[in-house]
This record gives sequence, C-alpha cells and structure tokens, in this order.
Amino acid sequence: MKKIRIAQIGTGHTHAGACFNTLRKRSDLFDIVGVAEPEPERECRLQRETYRGFPVYSADEILRLDDLDAVTVETDEVYLTKYALEAAERGLHVHMDKPGGLDQAEFEKLIETVKRKKTVLHLGYMYRYNPYVQEIIKQVRNGEFGDVFSVEAQMGGHVDLEIREWLSTLPGGMMFFLGCHLIDLLLLIRGKPDEIVSFNRCTGHDGLDCLDYGMAVLTYPNGISFAKSNASEIGGFTRRQLVVTGTKKTVELKPFETLVPEGGQVTDRREYLTEEWFEKGVASRTAPFDRYESMMESFAMMAAGEKENPFTPDYELELYKTIMKCCKAE
Repeated sequence: MKKIRIAQIGTGHTHAGACFNTLRKRSDLFDIVGVAEPEPERECRLQRETYRGFPVYSADEILRLDDLDAVTVETDEVYLTKYALEAAERGLHVHMDKPGGLDQAEFEKLIETVKRKKTVLHLGYMYRYNPYVQEIIKQVRNGEFGDVFSVEAQMGGHVDLEIREWLSTLPGGMMFFLGCHLIDLLLLIRGKPDEIVSFNRCTGHDGLDCLDYGMAVLTYPNGISFAKSNASEIGGFTRRQLVVTGTKKTVELKPFETLVPEGGQVTDRREYLTEEWFEKGVASRTAPFDRYESMMESFAMMAAGEKENPFTPDYELELYKTIMKCCKAE
C-alpha cells in the first residue's frame, strides 16, 4: 500500500496529540507533510515535542498542496466541521475528530460534499475500534445475544477545572464532549430510537454553572437504553462501562480501558450466560492495544482504497443528529 501523504489541521482537540503521535508511529502508512494551528486554541501546542521538527503551515497553505491525500482535523470542537468541509471540497480524505462542529446545517453540507466527491469521511470515535466492542456488535448482529433490550453506557471522570469551565461553550456540555462516544455505541448496537429524553444537569461542583452531568435515555419498542457522562465523578474513569443485555446473555465491559505497564490499554469483559441469581460470569481481558492505532490504520486503508468505510456518511449524519437531540440542541 502506498503511503498516505497527510497533514494535521489543529492541535486543540483532546485527541490531537495522540492522533499526531499515531501518524508518527505508523510511518509505514503515513507521510506527514506538516501541521497547522489555524484558530486560537485553548493553548498553543505547536512547541510541544509531539509536533517539534515538522513544517508549520496555515490551513489554507495545507489545503493548497497539490500532492496531499488526506488531512486529520483536530481543532477545538467548534471549528471541526469548518475545516473538514474545506478539505472535503478540495477532494481530500478527512479524518475529523468527534463529534463535529456545533452547526448542524454545516455538518449536513459536509456529508453532502463527501458523498458528491466520493471521498472518505472518518470520525474519531475510538471505541468503535475496541476489540470487544467490535465483537459485541458482530454477535448482536448474528443473533448471539438473542433480542437485545438494553444497552447501558457510562463514560465519566473527574476532569480538570479548566475543561469543566470550557464545557459551557458546548451544547449539552458533557453529553456533547464525551457522551457522543456512548451515543455512537447505542446507535451501532440498537439502531435509531423511537424517542430521546435528555437529563443534562449542572452539579454545581466548584461553583461551576456548566452542564457537567449528561444523561440521555433512548427508548425502543422492547426496552430502553441510556448514556451517562459525568465530568465531576471521582473514580469515574475506572467505572467507564458498556453493558449489553439480550434474551440469551449479558456482556459487561468494565473498566473500558486500563493502562498497562507494557504500554497501551486493555479492556475487561464479563459475560453472563445463565439465569442463575448468583451467576459470576466468565471474565476475560484483551491483549494490550493502542486505542488510536487501529483507528488510524483503518483510515489509511480507506484512503488508499483498500478498505470500505463501514461507517457511511448517512450513518455519521444520523449519529450527529441523535447526539444533538441528546444535547437538546436540535
């Protein structure tokens, strides 16, 4: 496979540094042209070791390069769709971090553009590439869970005060920031809901007035599912979990990620197969993996035409609309 000539626009997203480090790590797949920081991010990151030594351009200079294949868009959330759209209009493949900008009409235009240009649009929902998540989705679709009637997803943590203050700039606060990962999982496993009820709240912790506690309930004909994300939750990172319940079995992933000394993360799973009250379940753990490496490897293969993107533009649009409903920002 030929290397993908790629540049990064933005350093302000929380995944930006990890994304760029993955491009560096996978030099067998990517030829990094340079990086741009086109908007005033919360802090300038170009002097960090991650980006040191790479050419710095303006976003317009990057988008005018004749031999560029793709870009990663890693700006602060508010600017994501803006630069993804500019890149798509120039026929570039785009990896854009989640969940997209704040303007639904602009996101809809992006979807229309990538469909017209027949280019790849790849969103940075890293849990899609978790080995156990992929296994769950496969098993749900081939009937191993029976009829799924409940998905419970939680993704919290006690984040820095600065980030919690910044949440006030986002529709739905924490639901937009991290809850979007969970809505993606609910939609992939359960499909489009009949109704969405949002319970986004402010805890008032540290005197803040942001929506740092996000929760949304999605209803279906045979049950309900929910996503919960809390930015002020002590111990929340180790309680990040996904529970999928069907008529044949229940599977719980918890913790979703644990850092291991040899590098990377692992995910712990417990599978319940009987109806016994005190069923202990069968425990297992993934081999260590890098949450970004398989994601960016897949993007490289898609950009090279060697793999079809299973997350279609129409799916990404449905997901975005669902997220905005969960944020009560239609």
